[in-house]
Amino acid sequence: MPEPILTLTDAMVAFDALRAVDGVSLSVPRGQRRAIIGPNGAGKTTLFNAIAGMVTPTSGRIMFDGHDITKLPPHRRAQLGISRTFQITNLFPTLSVQDNMVLALRGLSPRKFSLFGRPDTDSVEALRIAAALGAARIVERADVTVKQLSYGEQRQLEIALSLVTTPTMLLLDEPAAGLSPSERSMVAEIIRSLDRDITVVLIEHDMDLALGLVDFVTCMFEGRILVEEAPEGIRRNKKVQEVYLGKPRHA
Repeated sequence: MPEPILTLTDAMVAFDALRAVDGVSLSVPRGQRRAIIGPNGAGKTTLFNAIAGMVTPTSGRIMFDGHDITKLPPHRRAQLGISRTFQITNLFPTLSVQDNMVLALRGLSPRKFSLFGRPDTDSVEALRIAAALGAARIVERADVTVKQLSYGEQRQLEIALSLVTTPTMLLLDEPAAGLSPSERSMVAEIIRSLDRDITVVLIEHDMDLALGLVDFVTCMFEGRILVEEAPEGIRRNKKVQEVYLGKPRHA
């Protein structure tokens, strides 16, 4: 098995008396596609935000690619190779697709202080932008203003923005939320086609979609890991069925 790129050890995130994440330990091998699932209130979003740096664990440790990132802010994690999308689109609607890509790319480069200077891109930037737009199947919309994109295209653009910084780990927060069936199929195909050099960790409420995209699943319940299995095992697991559907009632 490949070495882990992400390791959590006894991670806890507490809000006063509430332990939203309660002593979670897990390991994600390099190149794996991992889903974090669970019913509402299970703690998966808080765990996701702890990995991304949006919240700081109360205790425990998070290691990424040999670095202790437990207390690092999001921009430092991004510099180390972690990129993420959000459940709600986070774009500049009055700028073009291309300009959004330039801003995302330069945000981690020394040129970030010249965002409003020369608008042209150099050859390396242009290649990275084209590759990310191509991977997200939206390259033909590069000159279109974001507000003119459909909602599905905006989700594709968010994936492109997360790829343009050439991450080693991609965090996808409900990438198919609010999409039509055809748009969901497009996003699923984009995720499936991502290079295996990129480790993918995703949250997705649509269990059928999530299980069709990943190699391994972490199911959470009440802030803790309930079970970890391959998708086939998760589908048959009685504990998972109970937390999603409720325990069967007996006469």
